[in-house]
Amino acid sequence: MKVKEDFYPALQEGCFYHIYNRGNNRENIFYTKENYRYFLKKYDEYLTPYLETYAYCLLPNHFHLLVRVKEAAEIRIPSLQGMVSVESTNVGKMVSEQFRRFFISYSQSINKQEARVGSLFQKNFKRKEVKTDSYFTAAVYYIHANPQNHGICADFREYPHSSYQRILLEKPSKLKKSEVLDWFGGSKGYLAFHGANKPNKDLEKDFFIED
Repeated sequence: MKVKEDFYPALQEGCFYHIYNRGNNRENIFYTKENYRYFLKKYDEYLTPYLETYAYCLLPNHFHLLVRVKEAAEIRIPSLQGMVSVESTNVGKMVSEQFRRFFISYSQSINKQEARVGSLFQKNFKRKEVKTDSYFTAAVYYIHANPQNHGICADFREYPHSSYQRILLEKPSKLKKSEVLDWFGGSKGYLAFHGANKPNKDLEKDFFIED
């Protein structure tokens, strides 16, 4: 059994993480197509100032993110005095607090929409630090392939609520598209890697958060 520290390490500036959370009691967190769009909008509002996003996948009752926590020098937040920098020692706590605010904001909208009460998400979001190149490579594929692994679709490359297709679009985005494509040697390498790979259960047990 995994110990708590494996799932909830303190977030550190400049580090990469695989982040995951699901609905409370495994309930849905998305009900309509608009919910998926609204989730990304609120995520951008609350977390893009603090994170770089390399891959994501939104599924009916959970989501996965591959992110890098920005270093303090890269972060600017609004204040009455204008945009100000943050202290290095505060970055991890600030990101965790932004996730908390993000979950609350999104939950309020869904609770109103679905006439429900109570917590929408599990209390703590899970995260694992991405420490190696092989983990980063595997994480991009794992996150994109998640809908197919769960039987939600026959081919994850056609799933509309992940970053797989968006990374290939040639238009400006806060998603780190060029960085991901360059990681795989360009769009051809990116397509080939996703087309050639299959779910690897042994790899998943070593690298990834169970969902």
